[in-house]
Amino acid sequence: MCVGEELIQKILDDYQSAPIDEPLRATLGFLKKLTHEPEKVSADDVKPLRALGLSKQKIADAIYVMYLFNVYDRLADTFGWEVPERAAFDVGAKRLLSHGYRP
Repeated sequence: MCVGEELIQKILDDYQSAPIDEPLRATLGFLKKLTHEPEKVSADDVKPLRALGLSKQKIADAIYVMYLFNVYDRLADTFGWEVPERAAFDVGAKRLLSHGYRP
C-alpha cells in the first residue's frame, strides 16, 4: 500500500489508476469536472457520489475546498505570487494537522 508522498504523487499523476478507494476517486472526478466544465455539472453528477456512501456534507466540504484552491490559484497567477519552498508547506501541514483551521 502506498502512503505519504508516494501516494500523493500517484494521485497527481493519475487519480483514476492510483491505489485509492472508489469514493475518493469518484469525488476527484466530480471535482475535476466542476473545475473544468462547471456549466456541464448537474444534480445527476452528485448521485454516483451519494450511491458510494458520501454524505451531502462531505460532498459540500470537497466542493468548498476545491473552490478555495481554484480562487487561490487564480489570485496567485494574477498577482504573480511566489510558491514557497517545500519546507514551508511541511510546517504548515503539521500545524494544520495539530491545530486545525483556526488562528
